[in-house]
Amino acid sequence: MVQLGRRYGEGPASLSEIALDEELPRAYLEQLVTSLREAGLVTATRGARGGYQLTAPPSEIRMGEVLRALEGPLAPMFCASDDPDHAACARSARCTVNLLWVKVRDAIADTLDSLTLADLVPVRHIVLDPREPAASPAGLA
Repeated sequence: MVQLGRRYGEGPASLSEIALDEELPRAYLEQLVTSLREAGLVTATRGARGGYQLTAPPSEIRMGEVLRALEGPLAPMFCASDDPDHAACARSARCTVNLLWVKVRDAIADTLDSLTLADLVPVRHIVLDPREPAASPAGLA
């Protein structure tokens, strides 16, 4: 997702390019993009110049969404899951540490939901050609 965030607005990026940049197997990335597509975070374009791209600007994609799409509920223990599809432990109501796991889950979720993909995408630095003279500020030339 960070690679797609870096390339946002430049068109689709191929998984082969991303695999090379990240030193990851292409087959692994194919598994990831399936989940990301199902979550509506990326879209695919077919063809010679095809690939994947974000469905929204990096500043609008919360990291909690990304992790939930890839990993499922953000629970440190299954008994702390807030996902209705995950069965709660029968002991949750009387468990002495369930409160701890719920607080940990909430802290993780709050942190991830406070960060966007843009927070993880480094700002592009403008590299000036050292052979070119620097522009003078207006009025100082």
